Amino acid sequence: MPRITIVGLGLIGTSLGLALKKRGLANVEILGHEVEREAAIRSKKLGAVDGIERYLPSAVEKADMVVIATPVLAIKDVLETIAPHLAEGAIVTDTGSTKTKVLNWAVEHLSPSNSFVGGHPMAGKTESGPDAADADLFVGAPYCILPGKNATPTAVQVVTDLARMIEAVPYFVDPFEHDTYVAAISHLPIAISAAMVASVSRSPSWKEMARLAAGGFRDTTRLAQADPIMNRDIFLTNQEAIGYWIDELIKE
Repeated sequence: MPRITIVGLGLIGTSLGLALKKRGLANVEILGHEVEREAAIRSKKLGAVDGIERYLPSAVEKADMVVIATPVLAIKDVLETIAPHLAEGAIVTDTGSTKTKVLNWAVEHLSPSNSFVGGHPMAGKTESGPDAADADLFVGAPYCILPGKNATPTAVQVVTDLARMIEAVPYFVDPFEHDTYVAAISHLPIAISAAMVASVSRSPSWKEMARLAAGGFRDTTRLAQADPIMNRDIFLTNQEAIGYWIDELIKE
């Protein structure tokens, strides 16, 4: 039986498993790996995966496809760890929010016999973890696809089919363009939201101001509630593009 291994069972990884299960992927085993025990147990109980393997090399050694759904900086360590244990011809993809560094890490660590196809579903929530997962999270969302240096046409087609299976819309884009675009429409809003919360909440008058805060403040600061580790990794791996758009915002 073909096997897909999902590494990282947070919001995106669990949602992906649920989406594949909902859409009738009956003849494929979905195996999960997650370093946080409670998240792994919850994802399994939700039915997102058929089983859990806590030891990462064992989780990937028989996989036909590996989907890395961790924060961006963790992707480098995952690639380095799994590289010696992948079956020849296994396809590796990811769901990271930045892509240039990820594609470079794939070239650095993976064997040429393993195709890497970068992926980024433009879908998410401010809530994190498996309890926030949704089988319909990706429906209608753009799914960025960025073939790596050694990716075969078959591997690219498999990842494209995966995106279509979960009812996302495949979108092919250059890595540099991807990181520049998402810095403007995704990462800059996170920066604004987090900076607003930090600056306003430090005021000596915050308790009084908070009583007056209504829809505008809530809507503008919503993104500050998102996973801080995920956001940290985004900013550390896309500094130049985010800095450009912050400068443009200041000028405006």
